[in-house]
Amino acid sequence: MSPYSVLTIIAAYFVLLILISYFTSRNSDRDSFYTGNKQSPWYLVAFGMIGASLSGVTFISIPGTVAKSSFGYMQMVLGYLVGYLVIALILMPLYYKLNLTSIYSFLEKRIGRKSQLTGATFFLLSRVIGASLRMFLVVLVLQRFVVEPLGQSFGYTIHYSITVFVSLALIWAYTFRSGIKTIVWSDTLQTFFMLLSLVLSLILIANSFEWSIGDVITKVNESDYSKILFFDDILGKSHFLKQFVGGAVMAIAMTGLDQDMMQKNLTCKSLGDAQKNIYWFSIVLVFINLLFLSLGAMLYLYIDANGTGIPTRLVDGSLKPATDLLFPTIAMNHLGTASGAIFLIGLIAAAYSSADSALTSLTTSFSLDFLRLEKNKDKYPKHMRTYIHLGFSVLLFLTIIIFYEKNDMSAIFKLFKMAGFTYGPLLGLFFYGIISKKTPVDKLVPIVCVLAPVLCYILDLNSMAWLGGYSFGFELLLVNGLLTYVGLMILPKK
Repeated sequence: MSPYSVLTIIAAYFVLLILISYFTSRNSDRDSFYTGNKQSPWYLVAFGMIGASLSGVTFISIPGTVAKSSFGYMQMVLGYLVGYLVIALILMPLYYKLNLTSIYSFLEKRIGRKSQLTGATFFLLSRVIGASLRMFLVVLVLQRFVVEPLGQSFGYTIHYSITVFVSLALIWAYTFRSGIKTIVWSDTLQTFFMLLSLVLSLILIANSFEWSIGDVITKVNESDYSKILFFDDILGKSHFLKQFVGGAVMAIAMTGLDQDMMQKNLTCKSLGDAQKNIYWFSIVLVFINLLFLSLGAMLYLYIDANGTGIPTRLVDGSLKPATDLLFPTIAMNHLGTASGAIFLIGLIAAAYSSADSALTSLTTSFSLDFLRLEKNKDKYPKHMRTYIHLGFSVLLFLTIIIFYEKNDMSAIFKLFKMAGFTYGPLLGLFFYGIISKKTPVDKLVPIVCVLAPVLCYILDLNSMAWLGGYSFGFELLLVNGLLTYVGLMILPKK
């Protein structure tokens, strides 16, 4: 692709986003940023949540995992269905009954102010690390396949920090006025482009083999990559039961107890609409993930047939396989200009559909949970929410730069895994508040919520030795939540 083609695609895409921002921000007020005035059509929320759930990590990385774990990821996706059912039938009615804007307000109503701040703090930590990692992976690809070639064609070296800055500046530009009201519509557009890119990429790879749709289904099914269910080793991480339970708990914690994901749902007109959104979103998400894994199988069949080889990345002075670069390498370098353009649009759409909502939800939680901005308007400057929005943009920028400078994917993913531990206390806190009739001493709650993930981390490090070779997978999140719940039970009561 020529530099001018790349610039044209990127410019046209962001013109669309700015236009959406312009039309959705007219007649906006404070409620528009936080709740979208509760006027969002449920089907738009459901469709847009697909892009936000998948993100750039799924778009880039999930296809690359197929060689190692086949279609085993689907075991966790099937578990999601159970988790989303719990969200629709238990959590959503609670949020709508209490008319919440920040879901962590429930913790204050049920237990106390310290519990609210604890829940919000764990969310902020998780979301900053998670959103930064997702943006980092996308910037890594943009820098390698788009920005550096673009700069070289004009005789310049464009530093990656410029790529990060421009990416976040554009997100800030189209979200700072109307927040979630704009995101409901922009995520719909971005999900459409991401799914279009996925389908067209599959078609282009199939065409390179001269395969029909029927041939693709047959070849993928007959390949070594298509195994879904794993029952052979209960001690390992890939066993069906561990993946299924882990998927269910992860959906509850990382969607139902996450301000980022729930803020979209709370913009629906009614509880019934929000529940319809969850039901349809969860069903469609199963098929979309199956398509991504099929794309992964097709990519590996392609490199097997063409001898392309898996891309590498320089880590600590040596080249290591980089399966997360497999899709971008083949799309940008081997399948022609159309493939490169399709991939580029899909990548940008995937990245921005999760990053924009993350930035908005971080702003919402900090404004409402920490500063209580809507209750204390006279205490803060008129544009305080805008300053907070800008502040989180800067924080994300600095975190992504740190990831880039570190350039150690294993260390970064360990950090990401550690951030996942912080959802365990949220799981324990919320379900204690829902199930138990007793109220623990609020000031002691943060101690329990810090100790639970620390104990889980120690358990994870030593499980092979302590538990006869047992290796924890995502079910560790459930253990984390149970430890928090038990800790709250044994605390002194008010």
